[in-house]
Amino acid sequence: MNEIYAMRRANGDWFAVEDRGRLSVPLFHNSQDALIARLRNFGMLLFEPVALDARLLKDVVPAGAGSYVDFCIVNDPFASLARGSQMTLAQLNLLMNSPNQCQTVSENGNGFHKAALNHASQSEVV
Repeated sequence: MNEIYAMRRANGDWFAVEDRGRLSVPLFHNSQDALIARLRNFGMLLFEPVALDARLLKDVVPAGAGSYVDFCIVNDPFASLARGSQMTLAQLNLLMNSPNQCQTVSENGNGFHKAALNHASQSEVV
């Protein structure tokens, strides 16, 4: 599952901007991008990045409200929040549930493919 972050206040409110008469919830690829965007947008100062999951997504979009809430993936936290890529709830669900791009390998112990290394030491080379 890919982690997607939205901005949430301590009282449970979600940050959204109005875009052409509709609510748009900005989403971020990581918490660092969300924090950078928060510094650039005064209205976000009381909000913290929260990783979305299926339960939290239901909080963002209450039952029956999905038709008037949009999402916006912010690729550049230094740009305007309105410059992100628009996304529907269905697209967001697909993105959040897509398989992780990293393949695990048990041999190297860290869960990722290790670089091709020559296992011969200098003393073994003739």
